[in-house]
Amino acid sequence: MKENVAEIKHQEEETNTRSFFGKTAAFVMVFAIVTSMVHIWMNSFSLMMVIKKNAIHLGLMLGLTFLIYPATKKSSKEKPSIFDWIFSVLGIFTGIYIYLTYDSLIDRSLTPNTMDYCFAIITVLLILEAARRAVGWILPILSMAFIFYAKFGYLFPGVLAHQGFTWKRILTRMYLTDNGIYGVTLMVSASYVFMFILFGSFLNKSGTAKFFNDFALAFAGKFRGGPAKVAVMASGLMGTISGSSQANVATTGAFTIPLMKEVGYTPRFSAAVEAAASTGGILMPPIMGAASFMMASFLGIPYLKVMVAGIIPALFYYFAIFIMVDLEAQKLDLKGLSSDKLPNLKAVIKKQGHLMIPIIVILILLVKGLTPLYSAFYGLISVIVVSFIKKSTRMSLKDILEALEDGAKNAVPVAIACAVVGFIVGVVSMTGLGQVLAHNILKLSMGQTWLALLLVMVASIFLGMGLPATACYIITASIAAPALINMGVNPLAAHFFAFYFGTLSAVIPPVALTSYTAAGLSGANPTEVAFTGFKLASAGIIIPFMFVYSPILLLQGDINPIRMLTTIITGLIGVYLLGASNEGYLKCRVNKFESLILFIGAITLVYPGVITDIIGLAIGLGIFYKNKKKTQKTLAL
Repeated sequence: MKENVAEIKHQEEETNTRSFFGKTAAFVMVFAIVTSMVHIWMNSFSLMMVIKKNAIHLGLMLGLTFLIYPATKKSSKEKPSIFDWIFSVLGIFTGIYIYLTYDSLIDRSLTPNTMDYCFAIITVLLILEAARRAVGWILPILSMAFIFYAKFGYLFPGVLAHQGFTWKRILTRMYLTDNGIYGVTLMVSASYVFMFILFGSFLNKSGTAKFFNDFALAFAGKFRGGPAKVAVMASGLMGTISGSSQANVATTGAFTIPLMKEVGYTPRFSAAVEAAASTGGILMPPIMGAASFMMASFLGIPYLKVMVAGIIPALFYYFAIFIMVDLEAQKLDLKGLSSDKLPNLKAVIKKQGHLMIPIIVILILLVKGLTPLYSAFYGLISVIVVSFIKKSTRMSLKDILEALEDGAKNAVPVAIACAVVGFIVGVVSMTGLGQVLAHNILKLSMGQTWLALLLVMVASIFLGMGLPATACYIITASIAAPALINMGVNPLAAHFFAFYFGTLSAVIPPVALTSYTAAGLSGANPTEVAFTGFKLASAGIIIPFMFVYSPILLLQGDINPIRMLTTIITGLIGVYLLGASNEGYLKCRVNKFESLILFIGAITLVYPGVITDIIGLAIGLGIFYKNKKKTQKTLAL
């Protein structure tokens, strides 16, 4: 246990956040609590203009960023420097400036003056620096590249060329309109994302995360390779309230990885299971790494429709990992945990089951037609009320204040990422780059949907490397999804396709951030964990192709119950065959040729059609029964 704590501390150091003491700690705590309270007021009780709300949100997030995240690895991890304080104050003032002056700016027909341009420059520089600290170099560099493209478009060749824009035009578009920094991305962050992150913080403080772990352990711990199945199940449950795959790893991996190693899984495989399962948490409704709110805004559809559409694909993803974990356990002849090491399922539900009520409350409110904002607010209140049902889960005033503090701090990376991505979205809108890329993808694919899907898959994975899930989705949705929509792909399926592959980049080498986090907890080689994690998650690569060719999996189109059931069954079999192909095991070890045949069978089950389904089923059943007879003969001997 001490080793686990040490590893978690090491991971915290890797995130480059400060640990405060004394008066500074008290100030930051109060600042974070006030930030959360301001957001609750803005989203639940205020009718403030959207751009003003976005400005206040960004100002507060910038203020927190420069206090929480040091400038370099050599900077103090205990107290901010004088420059950090200056940047923090400037960040807050950028929000106050827009709040106080935007009405007069409207009176001037959005014609900026010198002071507006000065604050625009300050805000742009602060956002880029805040992004560098909070989410790394990739997003700031990418954003600066897009700004460079907006200014010097005439330097680019062929269809990418444009006449270029003046610096004043760029600053005006990025800073004073809803097509840049204060656009849809920051709007979603200021409202839905913040409130649901805050809701997750309250659930965590009430003990819901512990309930998920205990429930998963009691339910699945006894089965073959039980701890790995616990990791899959617990990570999926945590995904319903967490917007971060790395936070998911740290929360569930601290207890699942040692258990997996205990029953015989290698440290490499144990960490890879947790990495792949935690990455899937971003795909799990209702939060979906906050991308679900972005998707609803981009497509102009109700959030509930996006949330419901994500259920079947997310379950498919976890089924894929579950199958590969089970096949690995069969291959290694692993057992589950003994009953004396497992909590009693009935006792866990009786003691902590009421903690699920707030999640149910939110789902009921959404189904009844309330907005996500009001649903999150009432869900937050219900967490506090429900916690009082049992003395063991009762939230104290300290717990409530800590939840408010954690919510604001946890929202910082997402908010800053949404702000800096605003540059990319703004430039794409200004220059028409999205349409140009969509046209070229269409041209390169020669009108073939499968080839366009492969091109978008590669683009989404590449663009998503090293980015937070929300930022990753915004970029891929702005650049890659329009190409698929132009080819006739269902719009929701196109956005889900880009979202899935952008999210899976978190477990795909060479970046594979979740794998490196999990490797720190297991003591395994990070590179080996990354490739094994990719292998486990690769069964999920088939899923986006499935819902593009069969939008019924997203509850789109004509919902025929028989057709839906058939599609789900054949899809699950396809995922199973792909898992068996990757693991090289189906009733017994299979050779490389059989693995290839299983892969082909899985692909045929993806494409809808009676003939392709029959081929895939025949392949699966043929190898299954062949290996079953082989196993029986071996046992007879």
